[in-house]
Amino acid sequence: MKNRLFAVLALALTAGGGLAYATYNYMQNAPVRTVSVPTQPVVIAAADLQLGTELKADDLKVVQWPASDVPAGAFGNPQEIVGRGLVVPVVKSEPILPAKLASKEAGAGLPPVIPPGMRAVSVRVNEVIGVAGYVLPGTHVDVVATATPTQSQADVTSKVVLSNVLVLTAGTRMEQNREDGKPLQVTVVTLLVSPEQAERLTLASTEGKIQLALRNPLDVSSPVTPGIRPAALLGAVAPAAPAPARRSAPAAKSAPPAPEPAVPATVEVIRGDKRTREVIR
Repeated sequence: MKNRLFAVLALALTAGGGLAYATYNYMQNAPVRTVSVPTQPVVIAAADLQLGTELKADDLKVVQWPASDVPAGAFGNPQEIVGRGLVVPVVKSEPILPAKLASKEAGAGLPPVIPPGMRAVSVRVNEVIGVAGYVLPGTHVDVVATATPTQSQADVTSKVVLSNVLVLTAGTRMEQNREDGKPLQVTVVTLLVSPEQAERLTLASTEGKIQLALRNPLDVSSPVTPGIRPAALLGAVAPAAPAPARRSAPAAKSAPPAPEPAVPATVEVIRGDKRTREVIR
């Protein structure tokens, strides 16, 4: 009986192993079916490119893109766009599209980025003014100016002079130190403003101090603030007293009513058989 059980078990193991081995060989030797998808060459960025960059051949590369999903206006030959400038930053492997490029006549650099009617004005900042390095190209800021219209320290005022201004560039440049003539690293932020805003920004940066206030790009409000002076900041100015209520003119006193004429009193006088009435005034 035991010999029969061992024989059946051995037969089952042999059959199972043979079936598994045959299945493995079939899967290994089965032909691979490939599905060809139509593709189209598309020019993409070979690295992260900053705003204003003049495109070179090394900045671009060509990849095969599914033909059904090619972005509208995508370029297929890098030579079509070499030498043109970027008007927006581009990240690595991002397709280069016409809307991201300046015109062929505009060249490269910052000028093609400035829209008609606007101006680019640069101001010197430090780590504090530049919001600890968070003021980057594409962010929006408010400009707070601190200045005094007189020579009195009590008239120093801080006020938001520009609101929701776009930052075009932010970086460092080298300047010569006036004292020892050595090169000095200076942080500069370039803002996109209108001509009237350029005047306000220039006056604020030369006559006083400016501070950049970083704002949420989704917040497009422009609140109007009255500004603040040191006395109001420290609570030394008493709140303005409410204007006294105007009293109405007293009503003219009316003349007392004229007294009614008195009715004369009469007295009846009897003298003997005569009766007379006399009036008492």
